[in-house]
Amino acid sequence: MVDATATSGQPCDLCGSASFEQISSRDRHGKPLATSVCLACGLVAHAAIPSEEDLDRYYTSDYRQDYHGELTPSPRRVMRAWLNGERIHAQLKPYLPEGRRLLEIGAGIGCTVKVFERAGWNARGIDPNVGFLNYSRERLHSQVTVGGIQSLAESESTDVVLLVHVIEHFRSPHAALTRIRSLLPRGGHLYVECPNLAAPFAPFPKLFHFAHIHNFTPITLERMAAVCGFRLVQRFGDARDPNLQMLFAADSAATVDFAGGLAATRESLGRAAPIAYHLRPSYLVGRTKKVLGYLREHLSARAFVGEIEARCAAS
Repeated sequence: MVDATATSGQPCDLCGSASFEQISSRDRHGKPLATSVCLACGLVAHAAIPSEEDLDRYYTSDYRQDYHGELTPSPRRVMRAWLNGERIHAQLKPYLPEGRRLLEIGAGIGCTVKVFERAGWNARGIDPNVGFLNYSRERLHSQVTVGGIQSLAESESTDVVLLVHVIEHFRSPHAALTRIRSLLPRGGHLYVECPNLAAPFAPFPKLFHFAHIHNFTPITLERMAAVCGFRLVQRFGDARDPNLQMLFAADSAATVDFAGGLAATRESLGRAAPIAYHLRPSYLVGRTKKVLGYLREHLSARAFVGEIEARCAAS
């Protein structure tokens, strides 16, 4: 596990400011984790950014067990990932011509890669964790390889990149998006999903996790993309969704005015106060849907995954 208490002294990854305010000292499990907000742009991140070496070691060997409690995916997790892949494909289909080249960075189990492949795309993925990818290759026959964004060759290119619950894990989202922009032709696309700090996705004491180095609001995510050469095409869902879902087009890097970002982040954090969070009209509806979803997974996941694996083996 990485050291989450040291002080890194790094500038803000979005705007370059060195002015921060600590907003939390604990993670969602009550362990020490200093989290700060940039006073210039409102980006929320660890006060101490782990080294690249620490992160490589963590995601290669410890992350799945620590975060998901399993080294190989359970049927429930596979079912959930497959349905998410189908949702993402259906969501993006009106905006993207079928049959293009697609790369998923942080492909996890590889379900989304396989969904796109079965729809006629030249789809592949990379992920640092061997256990999940062994399942993907052996049972789903997905085109996935072990590696992170730094393993991509300078000459590689693609038409679409997916970052599904990945951008929050990057040591530097700015560096990662800049690298991704170099893979895409002008007009290529980047799709990003990540937790929505503005929804919020959890009550304040449960917001922060040492694996989530950066925490985005809609404003900070769109501005991060803009400074790295991406233009927002479509935001899916609404302000209450616990996850941001944004499709960007590769464009020229833009000069961004960071005004208003801090105020919006502070407003978001106010909505995460436990009383305000649990009194939201949508809270009980959301919890009910989640519990019913878990029940469905328990009852049908094994049969669902068996059918998916059989289909993938036959294709």
